[in-house]
Amino acid sequence: MYLFSTMISELSFGLITSIEIFLLTILFSMPLGLAVALGRMSKIRPIQWIMKAYISIMRGTPLMLQLIVIFFAPYYVFGIGLSSDYRMIAVILAFSINYAAYFAEIYRGGFESIPKGQTEAAQVLGYSKFQTFYMIRLPQMFKIVLPSITNELITLVKDTSLSFVIAIPEMFTVAKQIAAADSSIMALLVAGVFYYIFNIIVAWFMEYVEKRMDYY
Repeated sequence: MYLFSTMISELSFGLITSIEIFLLTILFSMPLGLAVALGRMSKIRPIQWIMKAYISIMRGTPLMLQLIVIFFAPYYVFGIGLSSDYRMIAVILAFSINYAAYFAEIYRGGFESIPKGQTEAAQVLGYSKFQTFYMIRLPQMFKIVLPSITNELITLVKDTSLSFVIAIPEMFTVAKQIAAADSSIMALLVAGVFYYIFNIIVAWFMEYVEKRMDYY
């Protein structure tokens, strides 16, 4: 029988792993998503087609399948031995390339909603293409897409539980192990509360960022 304090302690270690997956996925997927969005909007057809295919594959197949493929492919395809450290690398890689595809489409929608007249006005005022992009279009795009990004981040918090498929001891995996050992669902209920609080913090932070970017 697990003591409640012991349960909280073990779930906290799992929560740290979940937070690590969450933060590293954001760190890599958001910039990658921007690069993919720009490639998707490129006037160079081959680049545009490659980005469209990438987005289609990432959004059209389950994240769990992508995790399995990225983890086992080095061994079964190339015969490369897998270390225990590679488990976390595979999780971050799979999550990052998956969420980058979703962020790319969100960014693209944001860019396309900006009136073209603003770009033309910037050119008349003597702004270079680089200045127009980073000083005018990019800030407006982020302002427009923040609610959609918030939704994706909340989904990401819950999706971290999928890393159990390659035996990463994040919070949901730890909760299942405790529940099985204790013959009780208490650990799962506590984990659900942790996820809920995690999402409240994410939503609060994104609301704060949105208010900071409110130009009016």
